[in-house]
Order: sequence, then structure tokens, then C-alpha cells
Amino acid sequence: MSRLKKIVRKGLGFGLAGLLATSTLADDKPDCIDPQTQMEMTYCASVDYEDADADLNALWPDVIAAAKLNDEYVADMARERGVPTTVEALRDAQRAWIRFRDAQCEFEAYEVFGGTMQPMVGSLCLARLTRERITLLSQALESR
Repeated sequence: MSRLKKIVRKGLGFGLAGLLATSTLADDKPDCIDPQTQMEMTYCASVDYEDADADLNALWPDVIAAAKLNDEYVADMARERGVPTTVEALRDAQRAWIRFRDAQCEFEAYEVFGGTMQPMVGSLCLARLTRERITLLSQALESR
């Protein structure tokens, strides 16, 4: 797990503990339409990233299916030339993108290193870059 994810989870854990301790009902959650405190903003940024990640995971089967369809035409040629199939190239690209996303967001969160905003900044970055990836993959699907 990347250091950023650990920081985000740690910040979220402290934030949730604080929310539960101050809440009259354990089911109360911050209003993410207009969060007012840093704890609420951090929580909402984490939820935003979780939603973006869920959207990416929902899109992934369609992206893989399109890559497999493409491989029906190019897989043999790719193997003959010693290059990855479409599916292999896609998985390599996704793994590299995840490493980039995590490293970039860790870097961006260092802008407020050690402060209460660090987990929020990291989560906001993760959500933003994940949505950008969704857009890119969706456009690739539409162009097929």
C-alpha cells in the first residue's frame, strides 16, 4: 500500500473516530454537499475518491472486453512480433497508471505535509486523476 493511501486511511480513521465520538447517532455522516470542518472535508474527499474508484472498477469489464475483442484480430500478429497483446498492454498500462496516480497524489499532498489537510489533498487528487482515467478509457471505448 502506498504511503499516500496509508496517510489518507489514517486521516479518514481519525476523522471517522472524531465524528462518531461527537455524533449523537453513530449513523450520522457529514453533509458532503457543504462540509464545514476539516474533518468533514477530509471524510467527503475520501468518499469522493471511493466513488470515482467504484466508477472506474465498473467501467473496467467493458474496457477489458473491448481489448479482448481487439485481440481476436491482432493477438496472433502481436505474438509473432514478440509484443504484448491488447489485453496485456492494457493491464500493463493500468498498473503503471496506478503507480503514477499514487505517486503523483502523494507528491501533491506534500504541499500540506503534516497538516490536517494532507489526507484531504491526497484524496482529492486520487479522485481527480481517477476521473481523468475514466474519461480517457471511456473515450477509447467510444472510438471503437
